[in-house]
Amino acid sequence: MFELICIALVVAVAFLWSRLERAEKRIEALTEWVDARLSASEARGSENDGRVNALAPSPSPETPMVRETSAPPEGQIDPVPERVAQTVPEPATLAYAADADPALVSTQPPEEPPEETPAQPSGISFDFEDIFGRRLPIWAGGIALAIAGIFLVRYSIEAGLVTPLVRVIVSFAFGLGLIAGAEAAYRLEERVRDARVRQALAGAGIATLFGAFYLAGTSYGLIGPTLAFVGLAAVTAGAIAMSFRFGLPCAVLGLIGGFAAPVMVDSDSANVPLLALYLALVTGGLAWTGQKQGHRWLGYAALGVGLGWGLLMQVTGLAGSGDWIAVGGYLIVLGTVLPAFLYDRKGPGAIQIIAAGVATLQMALLVGNAGFDPLTWALYLLIAAGLAALGWRFAALRAGSAIAAFVGLWLLSLWPAPAAAAVLAVAGAMAVIFVIVPLIHQWRSQAGLVDIGQMALSALGLGVALSYQFALAPIERAVGDPQLALCLLALAVFPAASFALQWRSAGELEMRRSLLQLGSAYLLILTGLLLLSPAWLAPVITAALALLAIGLLWRRDARPLLIAAWTAIGLAALSLLATPAFEDEALRLANIGAVAEPIRAAIRWAALLLALIFMAVTRPKGASRIAADGLAALAAYGTFAQVVPGETLAWVAAIGGVAVVVWKPDRVAGWGVALAIALAWAALPVLEWTSAGIFALAGDPFFVSDAFTARDMVVRLAPAGVLAAVIALRGTELPTPARAALAAVPAGLALLTVHSGYKQIFAIASLLRFEAFGMAERTVWQALLLIAGIGIAQFAAPRFPARLANIASVSLITASLAHFAWFTLLLHNPLLTAQNVGPTPIANWLPVSYGGAIVAIVALRPRLAALAEHARIVCDIAIMTLVSLLAVSLLRQVFSGPVLTATGIGSTESLLLSLLGIGLALGFLGWGSRTGQRSWRIGSLVLMLIAVVKVFLIDAAGLEGLLRIASFMALGFSLIGIGWVYSRQLAHRPAGLAEPG
Repeated sequence: MFELICIALVVAVAFLWSRLERAEKRIEALTEWVDARLSASEARGSENDGRVNALAPSPSPETPMVRETSAPPEGQIDPVPERVAQTVPEPATLAYAADADPALVSTQPPEEPPEETPAQPSGISFDFEDIFGRRLPIWAGGIALAIAGIFLVRYSIEAGLVTPLVRVIVSFAFGLGLIAGAEAAYRLEERVRDARVRQALAGAGIATLFGAFYLAGTSYGLIGPTLAFVGLAAVTAGAIAMSFRFGLPCAVLGLIGGFAAPVMVDSDSANVPLLALYLALVTGGLAWTGQKQGHRWLGYAALGVGLGWGLLMQVTGLAGSGDWIAVGGYLIVLGTVLPAFLYDRKGPGAIQIIAAGVATLQMALLVGNAGFDPLTWALYLLIAAGLAALGWRFAALRAGSAIAAFVGLWLLSLWPAPAAAAVLAVAGAMAVIFVIVPLIHQWRSQAGLVDIGQMALSALGLGVALSYQFALAPIERAVGDPQLALCLLALAVFPAASFALQWRSAGELEMRRSLLQLGSAYLLILTGLLLLSPAWLAPVITAALALLAIGLLWRRDARPLLIAAWTAIGLAALSLLATPAFEDEALRLANIGAVAEPIRAAIRWAALLLALIFMAVTRPKGASRIAADGLAALAAYGTFAQVVPGETLAWVAAIGGVAVVVWKPDRVAGWGVALAIALAWAALPVLEWTSAGIFALAGDPFFVSDAFTARDMVVRLAPAGVLAAVIALRGTELPTPARAALAAVPAGLALLTVHSGYKQIFAIASLLRFEAFGMAERTVWQALLLIAGIGIAQFAAPRFPARLANIASVSLITASLAHFAWFTLLLHNPLLTAQNVGPTPIANWLPVSYGGAIVAIVALRPRLAALAEHARIVCDIAIMTLVSLLAVSLLRQVFSGPVLTATGIGSTESLLLSLLGIGLALGFLGWGSRTGQRSWRIGSLVLMLIAVVKVFLIDAAGLEGLLRIASFMALGFSLIGIGWVYSRQLAHRPAGLAEPG
């Protein structure tokens, strides 16, 4: 501890030297620098060119030389006169010449610039001998004397050389001697010629006297508390007086010594009341000194150290009520009196508020350490009342009262097992100090945001603390729910009254502030009413309060009131969610389970619905109306869900949506939510259908059990389709894409419904039945899609928009082709999988399936050709491929029967396949020659090459004799015929004419 105090003393001395000497040296150096610069400028001007001097007017009062002799910026001044004398400034006469004739000066500059470069004034130099030889020894001597006095006392105690009385007398004598020396140095100023001598002696003497009085009153009890008080007061007064006589260093050393004395002087037992009084006097005296001498930092420093001592006294332990009172009074002084005392003309600032807050926190610590004793509670309320009283005079200190309110409410909540009467008494006192006083400020039109916030939050905080103590704490209480409810309702009167006062002002800022009062009153009233009512009525009560908030919004359209109204609605919804019965009620929305009290559940939902309808009516425009419409539709659905049969809920949403569309088509959110609910009902069967369809895309058959049932079509799908169709027809103000999307909903649901109904016809429910009827089912569905697409293109165009009809037609034709390509051609091709194509050769499902695909390609080819350059060639290749596969499949059916994979391929069938390929090649060649399409001719060549390769590699290898000869002869004639045809085609083509693909 001794080392820390020494370090603090050295730091204080260094700061003192820096603060006192800097200004004096700066002024002295500035004066010398200006004089030297003027002298150098005059000497330099006499040596310049005569022509310039002749034209330049002599300096006069009308021609100020401040431009050339102005001082450099702060921080560049050399405080040492010897260094200043070496500065060589630039000539000043050129400035005078420029004033006389700038042109002449610019054409006749000096012949040569001066060789010397003017030296700029340097910063403060560091002179080791000056600081450590001339300045610090004096201060160090004063500190040493003070420490010597204190250690002299300590040595006498430890060695037992003298009696306690002698020790105290020696301490007083030494301190008075130091002060006398300071006075002598002051009177002999002409001989001493250094003010620091008297300042050091006086400061050391003050510190010694503080220690002597503390030793006499605390350690030995040589003097009573009254005499000790008088002595300490006298020393404090002497320190203050000597600071006016000897200067600020005396007060600084008094600050250090006064606060250090209790630490450096040992004592077997501490007298907390006397110590608190002593510290309060030291802090107050130094604060007053700093205030009078214009050094506020001195008072702030004393206040900070004093608050540190307050914490230290609590940490070291307090013995009883006397110590509690002493420390409590000490904190009251430091937290209320001194902060107000240190205010300036601009009003109290952050330092005062922080001090009040720290003192309040320490007082709270005192209350806790004392076991929440009534005496400490009284002290805390006293400091809170003091802050409130100071806030009456100084508005800036009301922030300290707000801090005290927060800490007090926190303490009230932490109070373990209090008596009901004690809690009510403390809460009542807090209500007066923290709630009623700010309300009076508001009534006097002197309240700021801090007052409004303190009043509203304190009332709410008291309600929370009381609720915890009497309703939530696990200890038995003497106050029941009705009494607690009355307390909360009584507390709600104050923020409600504050809001009523605020209501008279129509400004936006005032309305913003009103959110605090309105929210506090709302929560207190809500909690009180909930305590008086059964739990299931919570949504009704919150909705009723929400209606009041919406009513205020209806009376005055202000954003803060809009926020309050929506917050109240949110709490109403939250109360609905929080009640135990909500889980069963929510499950009813999806027709799951049952509600024990359906009427009661409907009332709860209807209360929220009423608040939302009121909001929607109050806000005819904007986002609030949209949100209110949507939430009202959801609440209405929830209300009906509690009482109507679950099978009809989708139709309830659809009918409600239709009603909104017909009555108020501009309520987009209302019918939009209804449509979303209806679509949600349709989502489950659609998802099941989609899941089965995805597996079907992977190769698993789509069984009839995966399709929609008749019940699903009526109960789940039809409501969404009807509502979407009505919206698409009635919503004339909707954008065209939106109407198209809405129209696509019933169309898509209708398509899915038709597909599910179609699946009932063949009723494929097993793999065996899929083998027997899968090809037929796919072919008929493919044909239906194709016929629908072509029919829309032919007959629907005059009756519907051309673009919409074109999109529908192309979509259906594409769907038909895609269905064939994926399911019939790739996944379940009869040539590769077991599929019954029909018992009759040629007249079976194969020509229908492949023919439908070819028709679809022909129908889509013009549109594809308009999109891509080579689309027509791709279509021709696809047609040739399908024709070839169809021919192969029909030939296979002749030999294998209905299931093309039932038997293997024999030699005769293989030869016929080769001949079939050659025949198809000749057919493709003929069609290409007739239509002039090169793609068909090339296709014929490709097919011919495949047939030739097959004949040579497969067919000829298995033939013998005449059959081999016949096969080769047929192949030869075919090739000759193809070559002859090609030669004629190429010979008749005009030169330079490019044939179409």
